Amino acid sequence: MQNQQLKQLIEALLFVADAPLTVAQLCDYLLEQGRDSSRKQVREVLDELEQDYRERGVQLQLVASGYRFQTRAELGGIIAGLWQEKPPRYSQALLETLALIAYRQPITRGDIEEIRGVSVSTQIMKTLQERGWVKVVGHREVPGRPQLYATTNEFLDYFNLTDLAELPAIPEPPAKTINAETAPKESESTQ
Repeated sequence: MQNQQLKQLIEALLFVADAPLTVAQLCDYLLEQGRDSSRKQVREVLDELEQDYRERGVQLQLVASGYRFQTRAELGGIIAGLWQEKPPRYSQALLETLALIAYRQPITRGDIEEIRGVSVSTQIMKTLQERGWVKVVGHREVPGRPQLYATTNEFLDYFNLTDLAELPAIPEPPAKTINAETAPKESESTQ
């Protein structure tokens, strides 16, 4: 198969796919269609497509589940008006819970409640699982065997990440400083 045909085919596959596609999935599909291509050829075509779309309104993006075409982030606000439906709004509690799972996984619901200082609503956990952002990955070997939660590839894809290492670093809280005027003076405390 000529390189131009392969490029057109891969481009079309990525546009019509319901989910991101990996290099292996692309190679397997091409092989099923009688078009044998090496992983190296497919990667080269993906690199070319990425270059071709660099200055366009859509871009080829690698996320945790593979490659996909998506709208450029800076255009999202402008084109969002095409849809009547408003994007879902998430509560502070849901976002805090999701952040704890993402940064401390695997984590139990009890751990989340201990850190947050309040109970975690069943609805929050249900919403996170229905969105496909969180899943049960096991059970802690303690009495009651609580479920351990972790994020999914759908979570990474939604937030345009390929790996959890791309999550922003959590800044350290500022150190508590003792005000010199309110701190006991050394001479007073020793007398």
